[in-house]
Amino acid sequence: MRRKDREITDIRQIQKILEKSDVLRVALNNGKYPYIFPVNFGYEISEDKITLYFHTSKEGAKHKIIEKDNRAAFETDCGHMLIPPQGKTVCTASFAYESVIGLGIINKAAENEKERLLEGLLNHYGIKQKNFDAVYSANTVVYKIDVESYTAKIRRQDG
Repeated sequence: MRRKDREITDIRQIQKILEKSDVLRVALNNGKYPYIFPVNFGYEISEDKITLYFHTSKEGAKHKIIEKDNRAAFETDCGHMLIPPQGKTVCTASFAYESVIGLGIINKAAENEKERLLEGLLNHYGIKQKNFDAVYSANTVVYKIDVESYTAKIRRQDG
């Protein structure tokens, strides 16, 4: 990381970024070009191990891509705020943010953990749900990203 003064290593601060983030962007290797898609997500942290998860329908391009190569990159961010230029030089404008970027392995969640993960995903967005429609659940796939490495960064408005 180039700007070590903005690096975050405390897992509690990283968890706060994940809590505030609304969208997880996942990038997969699709041969000639990367395949990137935004998803709603949930997460679990056990000690310093992060697991991210998201749901999708049973059809679509991402399933075939993951089957061929389940390595992924991801990014999520929050706390966006424009920092206006200082004085007359527009090159001094910047942007405040908090972000987590990393790499991991994607696998389908086991059927017996799917409901728990979906519940966690909904909880991330403030929705307390315990009863899932069997038809909806049957047509939904939950993927987990076992995070292997990550960096987190903050750019404050005042720094």
